[in-house]
Amino acid sequence: MTYFVNDKCIDCGVCEPECPADAIWPDTEPEAESWIEFNRKYFELWPVIIFKKDLLSEADDRDGEEGKLKKYFSEHPG
Repeated sequence: MTYFVNDKCIDCGVCEPECPADAIWPDTEPEAESWIEFNRKYFELWPVIIFKKDLLSEADDRDGEEGKLKKYFSEHPG
């Protein structure tokens, strides 16, 4: 089953409950507003994720950590 049409998200929402860190929100949530432009930019630049990978070994330690975007984000995928 695919949730992408021509490599674009069809906004079905299936990924939201599957995200282990609750990092995927519907764009109707007020707190998601600041992420819309960010996501739009990197959607155009990065490849679509089509395979599930194992969690990072430090995932539990980083869950809920403040400032992760500035600390760990890289504009270069993978």
